[in-house]
Amino acid sequence: MVVKIIMSEADVTGLDVAEVTAFLRAHPDFFYEHLDLLEAMHIPHPSGNAVSLISKQLEMFRVKHNELENQLTALIDIARENDTSFTRLHQLTLALLEANTLGQVITNLQLALAECFAAEFIAIRIVRDSVMEGILTEFFVSPTDERLQHFAQELASAQPRCGRPTIGQARFLFGEQALAVKSCAIIPLSYTHITAILAIGSREETRFHYSLGSLFLTQISEIVATRLVSLL
Repeated sequence: MVVKIIMSEADVTGLDVAEVTAFLRAHPDFFYEHLDLLEAMHIPHPSGNAVSLISKQLEMFRVKHNELENQLTALIDIARENDTSFTRLHQLTLALLEANTLGQVITNLQLALAECFAAEFIAIRIVRDSVMEGILTEFFVSPTDERLQHFAQELASAQPRCGRPTIGQARFLFGEQALAVKSCAIIPLSYTHITAILAIGSREETRFHYSLGSLFLTQISEIVATRLVSLL
């Protein structure tokens, strides 16, 4: 690494040890101007078996620098993930706003979740007696349906929950595909006078891990619930 920087400084090639030594003798302040080089270098000190204070301080500096670099990298990754999530949330919002009927809302919601959030399984259940006819009736569930007991905790807390669904939950939400769902996000839609359940499932056990944050899932629930209310 030192040789590469010296080559850049001197704009020459093919340096040997003697030339490097001569260069450093002619430029005794070189390392003062390139302190970052010391981080990657191991400089011996004539201190016998004892560890010199300078060596110890330099080693501590290296460790601290590496820790800060790792923290910075983690923060950058988080910022990128958040930026991606905001973009997907914006696309989802636009898809719902483009819909003028309940059927279009459900269709656009399913498409947006599949395309923007890579959802493999999607289910929505509106807790009220159906006022629709035809295929839309499958999205409604009576408030007295005993299967809603499987979601008592989620509906009571009004908070999304991630992890592996119970057999009862999976069968109610995903029907014949229940056993294929290894993890899912169960999102209660209890915002602005509506009670409903939105579920996003995956074949991967870690896709919707229980430790997954709920900020964006909560925002999704508010957006979807508000749009549904306007059409019911």
